[in-house]
Amino acid sequence: MAKIEVNSEICKGCTLCVAACPQKILRPSERINASGYHPIECFEPEKCKGCAFCAMMCPDVAITVFR
Repeated sequence: MAKIEVNSEICKGCTLCVAACPQKILRPSERINASGYHPIECFEPEKCKGCAFCAMMCPDVAITVFR
C-alpha cells in the first residue's frame, strides 16, 4: 500500500498537489503551521495509488510518497 507524507512545516498550502491528485484525496488542513499556512493533508490514505503526481507538482518538495 502506498503512503503520502507531507512535511507540514515547509508546506505552504499552494494546492498544486490537490489539483494534480487523480484520486482527489488531498486537501488543505484546518490547522496552521509555524509559517501561518494551512498545510496539505491526505484525508483518505487507503485510496492512494502511489502515483507521486502530488510530489512531482510540489514546488517546496514537501511531499514524499512511499510505495
